Amino acid sequence: MPKSKFLTEFKQFAVKGNAIDMAVGVIIGGAFGKIVTSVVNDLIMPPIGWIIGGVDFKDLKVELPLNPMAAEGTEAVTINYGNFLQTTFDFIIIAFCVFLLVRAIMKLSKKKEEAPAAPAPPAPSAEETLLTEIRDLLKEKK
Repeated sequence: MPKSKFLTEFKQFAVKGNAIDMAVGVIIGGAFGKIVTSVVNDLIMPPIGWIIGGVDFKDLKVELPLNPMAAEGTEAVTINYGNFLQTTFDFIIIAFCVFLLVRAIMKLSKKKEEAPAAPAPPAPSAEETLLTEIRDLLKEKK
C-alpha cells in the first residue's frame, strides 16, 4: 500500500533531530516551570508576604459589588490580582533563569569558536634547512 505524500512528509518532519530536540525541550521546560513555580510559591513568596505583614499573595483580591439583579445566594465576583502577581513573579524568575542559561551556553560556544588552532610546527633550525638544501641538490644531480 503506497504511503501518501502527507504521511511521508510528516514522518520526515517528526523524525528530524530538530523536532525531537524541540519536543525534549518542551518537556524539560514544563518540568522546569513546575520547579520554578514551587521555588516562587514555597520559598520566595512566603518571606515577602511576611515582610509586608503576613499577606498571602494568592488571597489578594478585589470583591465587586453585588449586582442588584442577581439572585439571592449568588457569590460575589472577585478580581484575583494576587494570582496575577504570583504568575508575574513566576514569569520573571523563569525568564531570568533562561537568560542565565542562554548566556552560559553562548559563553561556552564562544570559547569553542575562539579555541586556538593547533600550533604551527616550529620553524626548522638553520642546520635542518642547510641539510634539506644539500639533499635537494644531491637529488638534482642524479
